[in-house]
Parts: sequence; structure tokens; C-alpha cells
Amino acid sequence: MAISWELACERLDRAAAMMNDTEPVSVEGPIHIGIDLGTADVVLMAVDGEGEPVAVFLEWTEVVRDGVVVDFVGACDVVRKFVAMAEERLGIEITEASTSFPPGTDARLSTNILETAGLEVTHVEDEPSCVASLLELDKAAVVDIGGGTTGTAIVKDGEIVFSDDEPTGGKHITLTIAGHYDVELEKAEEYKRKAEEYKILSIAKPTLERVSDIVAAHMKGYEVDSILLSGGTCCLPGIETIFEKELKLPVHLPSQPLMLTPLSIASLALR
Repeated sequence: MAISWELACERLDRAAAMMNDTEPVSVEGPIHIGIDLGTADVVLMAVDGEGEPVAVFLEWTEVVRDGVVVDFVGACDVVRKFVAMAEERLGIEITEASTSFPPGTDARLSTNILETAGLEVTHVEDEPSCVASLLELDKAAVVDIGGGTTGTAIVKDGEIVFSDDEPTGGKHITLTIAGHYDVELEKAEEYKRKAEEYKILSIAKPTLERVSDIVAAHMKGYEVDSILLSGGTCCLPGIETIFEKELKLPVHLPSQPLMLTPLSIASLALR
């Protein structure tokens, strides 16, 4: 059940508008849950039988770093909390969910957390492949830039023909910001969320050029006409201009980059 880029962006905007909203809603038909365990955040998204977001919960927390769970108990606690909040909002019992993992890592990184939290895992795919599965694509590269890694999935005729991951992402930008301003990492994260005020794009440029090199290496030997960005790091204003310059291809940035992977995970059951 692939959807157009335009419809995806509409759903992302609706998802962002309801983020952490606990107000009860009435939803008919099946509900599908996706849980995104990122380096900087955990997101639970619920979609209805048509793929429309009906509940979204996000918490900034570091439970996974470079493909390794660094706070297993904390991750399970966040998942349990979000499940309880979603159950209250939607008026249903949640017993199963889909999830994802960085390409090249063990899927059990995520599935063990969900299972320990009491959920049955129904679908699991690597992060960029989840996005590629959601969208109507051909000759495209989906690039998911998370907190610790950059993953690329190459799509041809709607099929994923390549997927890989490298350890460079938003945390590396945070380290650069911390060094530039001589501040602690926590303060650097605050600066990153005020990107224009602190001229973060120019500070991050060398790291983003490194990410461009990673993506170029992933695309080598494949016919790619366009690039689609996803992941929290892509919230940095102007990030697409650097990739367009470095990779010499059209780059598409979603309206809500942080929401694209969770929407894609929640939609896995609709394929």
C-alpha cells in the first residue's frame, strides 16, 4: 500500500500536530502501532486501517547508541508508558507492534525491547527500507540520518535492491557544535534545536559532507534519479542544499523529517 510523497507529507503534518496529545479519540477499524527506537528519541505512532495517524507520542531520551542499546530498562519503560498512553487515547488494548533497526545491525536490538515490554512484534525492517516501503518510488535513494548512523536504501521499480548503514549522524554534529562553542553536549543539543540562531548549518557542513560521501558510496553502481531524506537530523534547516550540491541530484525533504520513519514503521502492516 505505497502512497505518494504529497500524501505522506500531509500525514506527517497531521502526526506532528497531535504529538503527545492524550485527548481520547474514537477510531473505527484496526489500529497499527509502530515504535521507533532512535539514538536521541523514542516515538510511538498509531495509524488506522487507512494509514492515517491517530496517536503519536515522543520522548527525547538516549536508549540506543550506534546500534547498541545503552539503556535497556529505560527503553522498555518508555515503550510501556507510551503503550499505556496510546491505549487510553484510543480506548483499545495494544498487544502488538512493528519496529525497525539500523541497517547492518541485529534486528533483536529493537525486538527484544518490545517483547520485554509485553508486545508481540509483527513486522520489523531496517529504517530506510521502512520508508522505501511506504512511498511510491523508482530509481530513488532513501537516506535516513539518525542520531548515530546514516542508513541508505536504494529502490528500483518499487523494490529495495540495496540497504546499508554507516556510523555518522546527528551526534557527530552535536560533538562539532560542542567543540565550536566550547559547551557541554547537553547545551550543544539545545543549540542544534536553535539552528539559525547559532549558525549550525555552517558548523555542521563538514559532517554533512561526510554523510554525503557515505551516501555516494552506497549509491555507487545503482541508477538513482532522486534522494529522499528522513530522520531527526534532517530537521536542520537548509540540510537539503548541502546534499544537492554534493550529490548533484534532486533532494526531497519531508515536511516533518522526525515523523517519517515512525509513520513508515506503523504502516508496515498495511503493505
